[in-house]
Amino acid sequence: MHVKKGDKVKVIAGKDKGKSGVIARALPKENKVVVEGVALFKRHQKGRAGEIGRIIERPRPINASNVTRIEK
Repeated sequence: MHVKKGDKVKVIAGKDKGKSGVIARALPKENKVVVEGVALFKRHQKGRAGEIGRIIERPRPINASNVTRIEK
């Protein structure tokens, strides 16, 4: 893979094209990366004993070929 955890990247393809962020996780076997603040999806979490249910936004992995590294 041409990028690793901690690299600042810019998305060059897909619905989040033009956004940038830092790689939180790299998944080399799947050739995917998780970028903070990019490709967010909403997960509905059920309430547990005494807690209230809520909606959480989490980043989804995107293909590593859809990002390019930005020089620091």
